Amino acid sequence: MKKLGVTLIIIATALISCNTEKSKHNAKDIKAIETVAEGDTLTKHLRPFDSNLPTIGLLMYNGVLQSEVIATSDVFAKSSEAGKQLFNVITIAETKKPITTEEGMHFLPDYTFENCPQLDALFVPSAYDMYAQIHNKAIVNFIKRKNKETQYTVSNCGGAQLIGASGIADNHKIVTWIGGGKQLQKDYPALKVQDDSLVTYVKDGKFLSSNGNLASYISALKLLEIMTSTAHREFVESYLYLDRLRNWED
Repeated sequence: MKKLGVTLIIIATALISCNTEKSKHNAKDIKAIETVAEGDTLTKHLRPFDSNLPTIGLLMYNGVLQSEVIATSDVFAKSSEAGKQLFNVITIAETKKPITTEEGMHFLPDYTFENCPQLDALFVPSAYDMYAQIHNKAIVNFIKRKNKETQYTVSNCGGAQLIGASGIADNHKIVTWIGGGKQLQKDYPALKVQDDSLVTYVKDGKFLSSNGNLASYISALKLLEIMTSTAHREFVESYLYLDRLRNWED
């Protein structure tokens, strides 16, 4: 009986030891899985800045309409149908502080006016109250400076007022938010302001503009087609299910 008791103790100790080691291994495996999952979440969708690719700059400031930032990002950040990154899409603000949108979301800019890389296109969005922006010399001067290097400068909605304040599109066609054209023409007579009740989007040379809000997708898609191809623009439209928006009442 004494030998049997010793044997049972040895077996029990072995089982406990085995289970303990198994638990340790399971814990390590779980931790490894968590690490992989966390790394995947953090890095899978990040698009590294590639100096060989065209760079699309999205101007931001407090009170900006977030749809006009998201629309451009939505369009230009999409990879090709083969999964290839085609653009760098960056956000820019006067400082590194988070931007609070009109809708209350907080966006952290990638760059400031001081360290912004060279841009191929600059998108200028709007706010419901543009007074602070058009009287902010830092914003207006940034637009002037960047326009000298961009291939395209785009305004959406009241962003046209910043274009007017900068003077970069004088004698060019431009459109603004629906109902804002008369005031825009009065404030900046050198602009060729289009009838916003009829015109949603216009391109004149390097300058593109739209009524803003969801119409910002139009200016983004139009420029995307110019910078890539009709096929890629159609692919992005299908990726975004824009056909469903056109027929949503059906």
